[in-house]
Amino acid sequence: MKETVFRSEDLPVTDRFTRWRDMACQAHVPTMVRSEHEKDFRATLRVLRLGTIQMSSLTHPSLRVERTRKGIRQSDPGTYCLALPLRGTLRFAQSGREAECGPQDLMFYETSRPFHGRIAPRDGGDVSHMVVQISRDALPQSSAELGRLAAVRLPAREGIGALLSNHLRETARQAGDLTPAEAARLSSLTLDLLGALCAHHLHAEPGAGLGPEARRQVLRAQIRDFIQRRLGDSSLTADVIASAHHISTRYLYTLFDDQDLGVAGWIRRQRLERSRRDLGDPHLRSRPIHSIAARWGFPDSAHFSRIFRAAYGTSPRDYRNSVQYDDGCA
Repeated sequence: MKETVFRSEDLPVTDRFTRWRDMACQAHVPTMVRSEHEKDFRATLRVLRLGTIQMSSLTHPSLRVERTRKGIRQSDPGTYCLALPLRGTLRFAQSGREAECGPQDLMFYETSRPFHGRIAPRDGGDVSHMVVQISRDALPQSSAELGRLAAVRLPAREGIGALLSNHLRETARQAGDLTPAEAARLSSLTLDLLGALCAHHLHAEPGAGLGPEARRQVLRAQIRDFIQRRLGDSSLTADVIASAHHISTRYLYTLFDDQDLGVAGWIRRQRLERSRRDLGDPHLRSRPIHSIAARWGFPDSAHFSRIFRAAYGTSPRDYRNSVQYDDGCA
């Protein structure tokens, strides 16, 4: 996956705001940007090209943005953008509507219509957010339908909004390890989830406008989200998962047939990854290994040790010690 990372602190203080603004406009769309912190602008920009879509992660102080008709005439990629605030709030106005969004929300806007907005922290510090850019013809809804969602707060605390929000966060976190083939599949899944989100908020069925394979991918993403939120439950079984989604256990298995590991293997890998992450966390060094294993659905510590070694080529204890050694800790 192609990735670009920019840090303003790598530049002289006098160049930081101008260079970051230019990079942000180049990555997204030409926009007028103003900030009270231009004299010493500390910000980052990470751009990921995920198949047919682009995902950006930004951190910066408070700022104002405006896209004018003149700017649109000069340059317009004709894209839709989905904003996901991670820290701070986004107040945005377009097409006669205005919305304020926070970390539990999503919001669409269009590059072909004027807009203005302010992004600011709630309690001081920087703001952080993600922006996903999608071409006009990538979603199943019409331009008129999608226009109805511009500058509208789309809750992401539960349902399809939470599913998409979690998917975007996790994709950004793992982007550096993705192969081109995985990036292409995630691009397709992201578009399916976006289409389902739009359908939901346009008062249609979540699968409306999606083909059979797209509906399968959306259902599979919903199941993965369900599993992720219950990884610590050692009683999580295929029957439980299937029942919660009103499908047969046999159909659940077919949904994961092309995922190499199958549903049980996928659950095991997610639990192992969470366990490995905790074992490498310096804040959890005092927590016993068996406690970490049990936290992620492995109540039998001997069994956990065996499958951890099979997956990573080392024991949980040796892995924890090696991470501490690398960090310069005794």
